Amino acid sequence: MALREEQVRDRRHVDALHREAFGDEHGGVVARLVEDLRRDDPAALSLVAEDADEVVGHVMFSRCRLDAPRRLVDVVSLSPLAVAPHRQRRGVGRALVRQGLRELDVRGVPLVFLEGDPRYYSRLGFGPAEAQGFRKPSLRIPDAAFQVVTLSAYESWMTGTFVYSDTFWRHDCVGLRDQAG
Repeated sequence: MALREEQVRDRRHVDALHREAFGDEHGGVVARLVEDLRRDDPAALSLVAEDADEVVGHVMFSRCRLDAPRRLVDVVSLSPLAVAPHRQRRGVGRALVRQGLRELDVRGVPLVFLEGDPRYYSRLGFGPAEAQGFRKPSLRIPDAAFQVVTLSAYESWMTGTFVYSDTFWRHDCVGLRDQAG
């Protein structure tokens, strides 16, 4: 399996991967989010896992902000992460995240935030963000799902409120919506 930066030629495969991995209800929303993140944040880190000429995984890290008392801090969000259903639970997602974190560390990114399953992401170094002095951008985000990892450029004064880019808000991809409505 090869890990590499996403190329223009990969886009339709990445789109199909998200639709398959996230299913009928959410796949289209996630695919459109990725498309708009590419446009809105050209510097986003977008990695694919390829095996036998097939894109079997994708992860995207895009620009967000931390509203710290001292000043705004450029940080990133890990979202989305998708692995082809027939390749899940085989280390593809783990390899993509670890490669991304290494690259972001080299780029001088201090913090990476996400919303996700703590049982999965804690194995990759993420921990509860609120316990580390960060506030979530929406009350709809479950406390346990709001996670962060600190990288080499992190400094102890970097606390405050995590702020998603406008792209996440436009697609209503922040927190969980009440499904009863």
